[in-house]
Amino acid sequence: MTILEVCLDDIGGALDAEQAGAQRIELCAALDTGGITPSLGTVSSVLASLTSMTVMVLIRQRGGDFVYSPAEVDAMVADIRSMRDLPRGEGVTLGFVIGALTPQGTVDSAATAALVDAADVHPVTFHKAFDLVVDHAAALETLIALGIPRVLTSGGASSVLEGADVMAALVAQAGERLTILAGGGVRAHNAQEILNRTGVTELHFRAPVEIASNGYQGGASALYDSGSRTVTSPELVRAMHAAVAPL
Repeated sequence: MTILEVCLDDIGGALDAEQAGAQRIELCAALDTGGITPSLGTVSSVLASLTSMTVMVLIRQRGGDFVYSPAEVDAMVADIRSMRDLPRGEGVTLGFVIGALTPQGTVDSAATAALVDAADVHPVTFHKAFDLVVDHAAALETLIALGIPRVLTSGGASSVLEGADVMAALVAQAGERLTILAGGGVRAHNAQEILNRTGVTELHFRAPVEIASNGYQGGASALYDSGSRTVTSPELVRAMHAAVAPL
């Protein structure tokens, strides 16, 4: 079975994704700027709304590069620790999406180990910082040595299909030691091609739809409200589910 992970930053989208057939979400804030850590209240609300899903929370203290100062690493460790024991149903699993690099384009083993340690028994995924390393094969071995069970990647390319050959090589290299999660340009119309060309069994994607704003559009509203906002479309999640479901 193909595992579907929906990347989202809207609270209501979590339940929509669950009901539409996704097994996992990556919960973020500010996806329009690349994604950062969502608030404690957001994570708590999402966990309380679900019954049978894995919630992977993005831990990213700021936008921009993935080379972090000691203070930034400490802040991300604190975020993880603040979320670990939030109430959730028996069928809901909490995990964390982490990652840190050195200025030389390698995995920052010390920072990554600190984040893994903070996660304790909770599952972790190394995020798409992996696409920015100079040597994907070497970085993969580093992550395996650190005990990382999953890495989100497009093979260093702008989309999974463009990086399909690298993806396939990473899947072969990882074997059963680590799971390659394909993310980047994944859509219902190309999902089967991605699965066939790369050998992955897990897909990461967004399911965005624009809806009209409920806010008053007068005065200075344009400073804060464009008149629409992006939410998660259950129809797009269902379409992805149908595209990968066994016949």
